[in-house]
Amino acid sequence: MAFLELRKITVGYDKKTNVLENFSLSVEEGEFISLLGASGSGKTTTLRTIAGFLPIRSGELIIRGKIYNNIPPNKRNIGIVFQNYALFPHLNVFENVAFGLKLRRMDKVEIEKKVKEALELVGLVGFEGRLPSQLSGGQQQRVAIARAIVIEPDLLLMDEPLSNLDAKLRVEMRSELRRLQKELGITTVYVTHDQAEAIALSDKIALLNDGKIEHFGTPEEVYNNPKTLYCAKFMGFQEFLKGKVVDFEGGYVVVDHEGRKFLARTSEDLTIGENVVLLARRKNFKPAKKETRNTLEGRIISRIFQGDTVLYMVDIGYMEILNVEMELEMGMLKEGQSITVCVEPKDCIAFKI
Repeated sequence: MAFLELRKITVGYDKKTNVLENFSLSVEEGEFISLLGASGSGKTTTLRTIAGFLPIRSGELIIRGKIYNNIPPNKRNIGIVFQNYALFPHLNVFENVAFGLKLRRMDKVEIEKKVKEALELVGLVGFEGRLPSQLSGGQQQRVAIARAIVIEPDLLLMDEPLSNLDAKLRVEMRSELRRLQKELGITTVYVTHDQAEAIALSDKIALLNDGKIEHFGTPEEVYNNPKTLYCAKFMGFQEFLKGKVVDFEGGYVVVDHEGRKFLARTSEDLTIGENVVLLARRKNFKPAKKETRNTLEGRIISRIFQGDTVLYMVDIGYMEILNVEMELEMGMLKEGQSITVCVEPKDCIAFKI
């Protein structure tokens, strides 16, 4: 049995609408699971359901084999880190971290010991007397994490805790979060809309769309082998043409587009005659040095210098503009210049439409 199970859960914020309906998810003990998706996909609703903030209309929430449907939030021994940290502004760092322990009426000496251990874990020893207003954003986030883990929770829930940090600090804190979670072994459910964040942190990713899981798997599986068209687009694949399945060759599907043949892999069962769309990542398009099946001709209409790479917008005539990202060492191409690019079949995915 999994450590945390949501079995056919249905919840909503009003009587007429269900945000999650027959929603199921299993998390093993010690796993770091990210709920990934766009705004309104059901990520935070799932987290709030686990925390006990939303009543369950049907289904079962199970932790360690026990049904938690009717257990109030304060009885669940769950640590929560919110997006805005939710620190008490009038309490110093020590008092913020100790708050949950005091509610449990723990001995003063034991509180001091546990708070010190938690602050050591997050690198804030020496900051005990500071107020939240005297801390940087990253330090406030560490206090919020310390407060969540000091109670030794069965489960840690995190709702976009890095979204208020600048880009450099977000990357640094990813490593810190991963280290802490593995060191403590706490089963963690993490909400984010950032695919790079989910890939860097997670053991498994649940990609949500409209209250349903589109794909649940390892970061490698979700990133490289998306199961659905929505998942592929969310994970950075772009459409570049539509066509019809005409054959199968060496494990690839053969797609005809206006008399030209393209090879692609697929995660679906396709049959000859089905209409499909082909997708690839912009970094997988390369200048074509020789004629291959997967070539596209177009004209560069714009370019954006990105440091090590250049992003070209290429008009290929029959679809939306193709984005092509090339290494700077390949040379800077000019706007208005004609270009022929190709994409390897292994980097191209076909989905039925």
